[in-house]
Amino acid sequence: MRTEVVTTLKRQATKLLADLHETKEPILITEHGQPSAYLLDVADYELMVERMKILEGIAKGEQAIRDGRIMGMDQAKEKMGKWLK
Repeated sequence: MRTEVVTTLKRQATKLLADLHETKEPILITEHGQPSAYLLDVADYELMVERMKILEGIAKGEQAIRDGRIMGMDQAKEKMGKWLK
């Protein structure tokens, strides 16, 4: 991953964005030697958000199983049938 200081972002934003779109490689922006932000391509960011939503759904399902909040197939079909009418 590429790292740039915030002054480079201020002075060369257009070039950094062009490089970002070309390489699709995220850029870590630092301030005073510390990580401050990431620059990501829009499509990559949107894909990452969608993947996070899927993972959060899986985690909720796993927690429901651990909590015993489950139902049998017949119960699920009955519940889904109400939505599909």
